Amino acid sequence: MTDDTKGTPPIGGLRATITAVVIVVVGIALLVYAPNAVMTKLHGKTHGSLVAVATTMFFVVLLVMAWALRQLQRRKII
Repeated sequence: MTDDTKGTPPIGGLRATITAVVIVVVGIALLVYAPNAVMTKLHGKTHGSLVAVATTMFFVVLLVMAWALRQLQRRKII
């Protein structure tokens, strides 16, 4: 088994805390407030179609965020 973290120092506690707070704030903004903003702009739709749009947006944004976080981990930014 190889150690691929050799030569890269671990991030400090302050940077880890700041990174976690930023990720949580961005996650809440994208997963809660963005779909809500879109929902307030849609008029004349049935309840079922609004639920479908909100659910689809939530999971698409969740998958995009997971992919983006993985890319940041791969580059050892977080």
